[in-house]
Amino acid sequence: MGSVEAEFLIPQFKLEKLLNQDQAGRRITLLGSINSSQALLTVERAAFPSNPEVLKSFHAALANIKNLGDNDIYRWYLASTGVSDAVSTDLKLNLIYPCTEQHIRKYSPQGVRMVTETPEIYKSHVQPYMRKKRDEGRLNWVFNVIEGRAEQEDVILRDNGQGSPDEAFLMAPDLNWDRKTLTSLHLLVLVERRDIWSLRDLKKSHVKWLKHMREKMLDATVGMYQEIERDQLKLYVHYQPTYYHFHIHVVHAQLEAGNTQSVGKAFGLENIISQLETMGGSSEAGLADVSLTYYLGQSSELWTDIFEPLKRGGKS
Repeated sequence: MGSVEAEFLIPQFKLEKLLNQDQAGRRITLLGSINSSQALLTVERAAFPSNPEVLKSFHAALANIKNLGDNDIYRWYLASTGVSDAVSTDLKLNLIYPCTEQHIRKYSPQGVRMVTETPEIYKSHVQPYMRKKRDEGRLNWVFNVIEGRAEQEDVILRDNGQGSPDEAFLMAPDLNWDRKTLTSLHLLVLVERRDIWSLRDLKKSHVKWLKHMREKMLDATVGMYQEIERDQLKLYVHYQPTYYHFHIHVVHAQLEAGNTQSVGKAFGLENIISQLETMGGSSEAGLADVSLTYYLGQSSELWTDIFEPLKRGGKS
């Protein structure tokens, strides 16, 4: 069959039903027929253009822009590439404005390195780095949510813990989720207390609280999205996290595991709880006392200012 004949088959395809949707909604498989014979048609969005002039035209063609929410320097939208109002939205946009050099480094292509952070390196180098980052005021958007100044209409769960103000937390959609594709569901849980910056601050004494949060998160998610069952959800914590205020990610198990869910980045909540439960020592023993191996981008300050100098035998 020649190319012209092959191209002629596509217009003849008669849709029967949507068979599957994956790649976070970017690829679909359709069941239909051509000339009375069953056929499968897989449709996947092509890669975005890289030519600057084409990108300018692409940006100019954005239409039907609808703001989903905004908080501090972060804003998120739905949009379409068509010019008619009848065209459904087919793009999810995230805008960071004004952005910082740290944002630019994070989103730029870079090599990665695996590092092992010992308790000594954490206490001498990484914890002071975390403190510095918190002091720079980059957590305004987190405090806006916790204190009720932003995104309150999106909050799915607000829980007071088990009677202690230190145990309160809330859950809302992550800004990267389009809020309609359930197999790409991504929720974010923020604790209200400000003394836990990362999983490094978790101790054996926090196990009961973590279990309480786990149950409440799962119950609230399946209650809100009734097509989803508890065993279709993954709960994990990032290390290193993007920002130093303890938070937990809740995602659909079918959400494709990109870098954010990979080994050396995502630590399962169940595994964290189990590790704390089986850890020796007093109730104050915790994850600050163990070595953690994870990856870093070569442009990140943690690599350039701490781990690369330590590798070279110098001082950070």
